[in-house]
Amino acid sequence: MRRSPSSRPPWWLWLGEAATWRTLVASLIAFAGVVITVGGVAAGADLGGVALSCVMVLAISSMTVVVRRHRQTSMVAAAALSNFIGSLVSLPFAHDIAQVGGNGLVILAMFGCLQVALGLTFYMLGSRLLPSGQASLIATLETPLMPFWVWVAFREVPAVHALIGGALVIGAVVADIIGDARKREGTEPASS
Repeated sequence: MRRSPSSRPPWWLWLGEAATWRTLVASLIAFAGVVITVGGVAAGADLGGVALSCVMVLAISSMTVVVRRHRQTSMVAAAALSNFIGSLVSLPFAHDIAQVGGNGLVILAMFGCLQVALGLTFYMLGSRLLPSGQASLIATLETPLMPFWVWVAFREVPAVHALIGGALVIGAVVADIIGDARKREGTEPASS
């Protein structure tokens, strides 16, 4: 028996879509990978950073749902405003910003233009095409890819727990994408 829309949990009421079981399981595995990645937190400053990361995850998830809900609305201006507000909020934490040299300014400019502005714009455009649960799951790739890019750019080798957690996140996302592709091709049973 099909449940009426009013008997569904609140997240279905607003968006009108539900995550598949495959995406929910992959999300739990990715969450476990993130927990393993940040599991070495001991100092108070690290705990503050993890708390801010949790707030960021809630903000990105909310943004994904809003973008998905309002697919026909251009969100590029909203992404630009988001980056501007994020910069203003971050300013009080930018200790010694005046002492950043030329090389540091180039790195910061590349980060701002490529990773933040371009990355967020592409994410907002792409998340209109995917279910919000799957788009949010794909966004978790940022966690394992950050240490990878730091390793590539600065030769800072990630800790073992970051590699294990990152492998779990990447594996969960890839498994969900492959499962979704198989379902679209019709090779996966419709009941899964």
